[in-house]
Amino acid sequence: MKTQSTKVAFIGTGVMGHSMVKHLLLKGYDVKVFTRTKEKAQDLILQGASWSSNPGEAAKNADIIISMVGYPKDVEEIYFYENGILENAREGAYLIDMTTSTPSLAKQIYVKAKEKGLHFMDAPVSGGDIGAQEARLTIMIGGDKESVAACLPIFECLGSNIIHQGDPGAGQHTKMCNQIAIATNMIGVCEALAYADSAGLDAESVLKSISSGAAGSWSLSNLAPRIIAGNFEPGFFVKHFIKDMEIALDEANRMGLELPGLSLARDMYVKLSSNGEENSGTQALYKLISEKK
Repeated sequence: MKTQSTKVAFIGTGVMGHSMVKHLLLKGYDVKVFTRTKEKAQDLILQGASWSSNPGEAAKNADIIISMVGYPKDVEEIYFYENGILENAREGAYLIDMTTSTPSLAKQIYVKAKEKGLHFMDAPVSGGDIGAQEARLTIMIGGDKESVAACLPIFECLGSNIIHQGDPGAGQHTKMCNQIAIATNMIGVCEALAYADSAGLDAESVLKSISSGAAGSWSLSNLAPRIIAGNFEPGFFVKHFIKDMEIALDEANRMGLELPGLSLARDMYVKLSSNGEENSGTQALYKLISEKK
């Protein structure tokens, strides 16, 4: 698809979506945006994006419609409700939901979209605010391979690790694997730093030693420095991480799979949220772990 003629609608310009829209604008795409608070998209409008008053208005006449909202209920609302995407998208349009949502909802939207001559993909991402800012997101895609191929130029504007995982819902299942791996890793990162502090070590020096060895991970390299600096601003919200873990636990339960590590992490993050940290970044788990007995 030629960038000059391709019209993109982007619904949800939060912590990550905001940067993603900027990349599309820089590549020359004609972008319409919708977010619940227009003020939060003001700088995007100044950079060339046009504003829509609801998801359906944004979807009209768009070639590609991307959504990235908070919860599965928000996905349902923007796709199925009045002034939603499915009733307003033109035949032949490509729909890409990049929200971390449920595999079953992805499959449901795919079926409804196909009935209307629309092409739907579930394409959740990983990489946080940094990955979005640097267009280095990992994009996990479920859907028809022809749709993925048609939208590859868009995906390449946003990410550097783009993998078609399989049929509708496969992207969401893959994202659950990602979140499961992160959940217990975040406990380890926070416990390691709390231990270093209690032992009287220099945390930055410890991080230099352990981040490039067997303990290395994305969270250790990218979030541990924020913890050391006392920066608990969200690259990814605690409240959204809890949502993801609960989706993964529900899916695991359906498959008869027990995930004790994920259950522990979910319970710890729920406690952290109840302490008023629901809008903090996931690295705020350190505050809970570092509390002295």
